[in-house]
Amino acid sequence: MTPLRQRLIEDLQLRNYAPGTIEAYVAAVAKLARHFDTSPERLSLEQIRQFQLHLMEQRVSWSLLNQVTCGLRFFFGVTLGRSEIVQRIPYGRRSKYLPLILAPAEVLQLFGGAACNRDRVLLQTTYACGLRVSEVVALEVSALDSARGVVVVRQGKGRKDRLVPLSARLLQELRTYWQQHRPRPWLFPGKRPGQPLCIAAAQKVCRRAAQRAGLTKPLTMHTLRHSYATHLLEAGCDLVTIQRLLGHRDLKTTTRYLHVSTQRLQQTPSLLDWVAQPAASAFPGQPEPLS
Repeated sequence: MTPLRQRLIEDLQLRNYAPGTIEAYVAAVAKLARHFDTSPERLSLEQIRQFQLHLMEQRVSWSLLNQVTCGLRFFFGVTLGRSEIVQRIPYGRRSKYLPLILAPAEVLQLFGGAACNRDRVLLQTTYACGLRVSEVVALEVSALDSARGVVVVRQGKGRKDRLVPLSARLLQELRTYWQQHRPRPWLFPGKRPGQPLCIAAAQKVCRRAAQRAGLTKPLTMHTLRHSYATHLLEAGCDLVTIQRLLGHRDLKTTTRYLHVSTQRLQQTPSLLDWVAQPAASAFPGQPEPLS
């Protein structure tokens, strides 16, 4: 390992970055160095720009492009101390799409398509707690606090702990699952001894359950998290509470669920019905004129 790479890793560790983030940032800088076949500390802003354009020509996803950009900005700004060029390394502007949401009946349909009890409980826990796939596979049995009725999500995104409610129905399902499988320490152990279920395996469980259930939507494990947030909103839960349950740092991230709540859309007055009224004089929901 070169001294420069070691310094980058140490800079990231000092700031308590997650192991996955450290790996991704180091890989981004290494990829830049390989592209020009030279040490990254010798590269100019124009060469960084050319590298970003090269990635776009390779049709990498916007998320990967921005992850690489984050790594390069950290490396040049922190490790090399070249803060004057950091703001000139732009992020890619990704297209914005509404998240895919399942109806409550479709969530139950997905559970019914699970191949086994373990798979069904995995899907139920993800939905009932609104977890990221990385969080649900990292759950330990000790994270279930039945006395307080909560699940302790440890070191989620942003290296933050948070609490989410543990419903009586989920607790019953988890107890039955534990009695059958006795998992330790991971709630959902993987094939390798002492290791949790990997993210790819969890995603495969979700895809196969959807196929068996006859669901044609391109759903993933994260679809259950999106559905959880939207269903909470439609049940009357306020945005700030949903923000805390999801572990969002910014409330703006949570407000996107306002755009996918069908209940709120259905509450919007119908302009066509209004203008079609014989004596349309007031907007729906507004008082009629006094005279």
